[in-house]
Amino acid sequence: MQDSPSRDARIALDLALTVRHDGNGGVADDLTGLAGLTTWVRAHPDTVPDTDVFTADEPTLAAAREVRAAARALFARAVRPGEPSPADAARLLPVPDAVRRLNEAAARTPTVPVLDWADGAGPVVRAELAHGGRPDLAAALARAVIGFLTGPDRPRLRACHAPRCVRYFLKEHSRQEWCKPSCGNRARVARHHERHKRTA
Repeated sequence: MQDSPSRDARIALDLALTVRHDGNGGVADDLTGLAGLTTWVRAHPDTVPDTDVFTADEPTLAAAREVRAAARALFARAVRPGEPSPADAARLLPVPDAVRRLNEAAARTPTVPVLDWADGAGPVVRAELAHGGRPDLAAALARAVIGFLTGPDRPRLRACHAPRCVRYFLKEHSRQEWCKPSCGNRARVARHHERHKRTA
């Protein structure tokens, strides 16, 4: 078993997972409207301060969707030589564009490192908004994606290739092939049907 994923990994993966299987053979997007983004942010209280009163607007939604597109493009690169999520295979941003979008979004809110060193503990650095700036959702999301892609959890990133699944996940153990047990069941059933079709 692996350690629990970092905060950055959880936010980055959860953002990517707003693109999901719709249950009918297609892909659903949880961020198609303002209500979807508002609901998602409120369900992720460690994303930005005051998430309980967060309300999305059109520019924030567009920026979050851009960060998500960049993240999914870079997730597809990170899982190589494996295949990307089927939801991404035909519509990935070029890697340089994805990197540029993430870096531009991350720069929207300047932060400064702040040192904390309590008695009996080691020094810890945390990021704080520079000059009393306001937090920007796209910047927070982009920084989480960058933190994940450059952190220790990235090598565990996989795309689930069970029938109809479009998720990315962190591999928890060496034999894990799918994002969740139900995907493993669907994959085994599909293989079973394929074998019987070939022998019939």
